Amino acid sequence: MANRAVARDAVFALRREIARIEGALPQRLEVPAGAEGEGEAPRLPIGVGSLDRLLGGGLMRAALTEIHGRETRDAGAVAGFALALAGLLLGQAKEPGLVLWVGMSGVLHEAGLPHAVGAQALSGLAPERLLLAQAPKLADALWVAEEAIPLQKLAAMVVEVHGNPERLDLTATRRLHRRAQAAGRPVLLLRQAARPEATAAPVRLVVSPASSGMRSTLAGPLAGSIGLPAFTVSLDKSPAALPGLFTLEWNSDACRFTERANPQIGTADPVAVVSLSGRGTGAAQASGQVVAFRTQGASAAGAEPAASQHGAGRGPRRTG
Repeated sequence: MANRAVARDAVFALRREIARIEGALPQRLEVPAGAEGEGEAPRLPIGVGSLDRLLGGGLMRAALTEIHGRETRDAGAVAGFALALAGLLLGQAKEPGLVLWVGMSGVLHEAGLPHAVGAQALSGLAPERLLLAQAPKLADALWVAEEAIPLQKLAAMVVEVHGNPERLDLTATRRLHRRAQAAGRPVLLLRQAARPEATAAPVRLVVSPASSGMRSTLAGPLAGSIGLPAFTVSLDKSPAALPGLFTLEWNSDACRFTERANPQIGTADPVAVVSLSGRGTGAAQASGQVVAFRTQGASAAGAEPAASQHGAGRGPRRTG
């Protein structure tokens, strides 16, 4: 019996280790002892309650997080969102650190380099704390990232790639995720114009630009003004395995996100689709516009609509 119990514990431990390596159970991934700084929480709260709940309390600090852009033209929004996360991270850190931005040369030439002054205005990240590294090939970018993740001076790392290259597979993302776990710091994988695929990242966010609202004043919204930068964030993969769609505004002065009401979420459909039953109770009410059709052979007076109801040159389509 003892041997059987030991074998069972060994099998369970092996299964758990495989799950950790593959990222199959991100909600159970534990931060290695000593990886987190003293007094720091293992998660980075976004500050929006509904989103943080789906993330299990926020983004995991010691993990790989994917941030996708559906199209190349969304690269500015994706980069801006990553810088906002970096600002949020540095704002909660006891000591300011460095952010290393590793990108393939082709991607940086297409989407542009992060602007130092703009990055400081958006996230509060001083230009001397933003390090840029260009790599001609994906293999070089991944090598730079893996070698730099353990550096203690880094507060976060951003790796920017384009599309779905074969080399960026489950094995490559697993290596980045395990390095992030061992170092105890976040690694943001920006994927421009990429489609979702299997990776070891516990969280995948799809980011696109959202229209900014008007600037708020004591007298109310200022007409014709441009307010806070806004992002449409779709939660495509998370520990809760539940989707979510949010419109987030970033306040660089307060260094925090706020949620803006999204008309696409929670809008009840006023049109009843199917009634319960012709004989049952609680039948759905009449929905929308009623379209009448004359039964075959009917010739009663008034069956045809008035001539004024027809458009010029149209047949007797009944849309009464």
